[in-house]
Amino acid sequence: MSLTIRYKGKLADWDVYGPGPSPVHTLILLSEGKKALGTVAENEAARKRFLDAYEDKNTTVLKAIAKVWSEDYNITSVDASTSPLLFVGNGGFTVKSAVTNQSVTLVENPRYNSGPKMSGSIDTIVFKFLSDGNPAIQALSNGELDLYSGQPTADSVAALKKISSVNVVGGKGATYEHWDLRLSAFPGEPEYNGIFAAKYGQRSLDLRRAFLLGLPRQEIVEKLIKPFNPDLPVLRSWTVMPGEDIYEQVIRSNGSQFFEGTQDQLNKRAIALVKKYYPDALKNPVKVNVIVPGNNPRRADEFALAKANLRKVGFDLVGDVRADWGSNLMKSQYDASFFGWSASSVVQPRLTTIFKSTGTQNYMGWNFPQVDKIYDALSSPLSRTVVAQRYISAERVFFENATTLPVFQFPTVTAVNKDLKGIKPAPLNPNLVWNYWEWSY
Repeated sequence: MSLTIRYKGKLADWDVYGPGPSPVHTLILLSEGKKALGTVAENEAARKRFLDAYEDKNTTVLKAIAKVWSEDYNITSVDASTSPLLFVGNGGFTVKSAVTNQSVTLVENPRYNSGPKMSGSIDTIVFKFLSDGNPAIQALSNGELDLYSGQPTADSVAALKKISSVNVVGGKGATYEHWDLRLSAFPGEPEYNGIFAAKYGQRSLDLRRAFLLGLPRQEIVEKLIKPFNPDLPVLRSWTVMPGEDIYEQVIRSNGSQFFEGTQDQLNKRAIALVKKYYPDALKNPVKVNVIVPGNNPRRADEFALAKANLRKVGFDLVGDVRADWGSNLMKSQYDASFFGWSASSVVQPRLTTIFKSTGTQNYMGWNFPQVDKIYDALSSPLSRTVVAQRYISAERVFFENATTLPVFQFPTVTAVNKDLKGIKPAPLNPNLVWNYWEWSY
């Protein structure tokens, strides 16, 4: 079989953006209220109804399909009553069962023939979801888990290395930690009137700069990151990581120099900016509401270090520790947030959903039309030299407006049962399971 795709113009990374298969017959059957797998003839007829609706622009049928696509897959458990139509796919494994917030069980798909050959011997995979690393370490020690990866702490790595039945593998991932400041409201949220709001002009810009100057990045890296990977520096770009061919070129001109220096030097600059508007800030600090990821010891330590140093420059960080932080990042009640973005590819535009004004993950209300134009231009094939210049231009806008600051690239720690072969942790997401077809005992 073959498929020819024609694009309207030249597109960078066209091979990555190519369409993947979709079980359109199941979308039709689900939209029609079916709850069981059909025969080959029924499936073929359903696929034809999809094609007819698409070609005829039958909005009634297409809206029904869209409702299925948007809603029916949002399930929290899987059992015998769950429609098998939801799990028709072309992967090497398919879902057998799931228990809310506990586990998902996958079994080998006997019809799989659309990717790398299944050279391993694994026929069942069970993902277990644990609230923090300690139960996982204990489960590894007991032989209840075969594979674990998480954000490392000194204690967790020491504990993992004591388990004689596992190998501990270190490395670095394509995930970077960052602190973000809110400029305006996320669509659908109440208006943002906090101290960093863009509508307050120079005053809020100075306060944003002071806040980011006071963020003790070097201390965070020295105490929380270097014990696991001493080669990871303080990060100076969001778009490229240390070791990439254009990293040094980008950081020379992207505006990150504004936030460089010893912490004493940065603190002096920060407090001078704060005192322009709050002369007694050291006695009566300015409150900053921060959403803090819960159930994460390293993030708790990071917040503590940030809170201690920012207090020295006139800010009082008020942390709201939440296990469900990810679904609350867009709330206008938070002036600042910090977490990690994980890359799943190295396509040329990168981070479009985060930094474009209309980006679905632009939670902090950043709106810079000049950046939107840069990202639009990055969609076309460009030389690496030109790409670097585009990255520099975009990053300068964010550094100059003191919107966000990168802190570090993630170190990684993976613990693997010594009897389990084929595990090859990769920097890009999905970090562990990308080569599941090679796993075996």
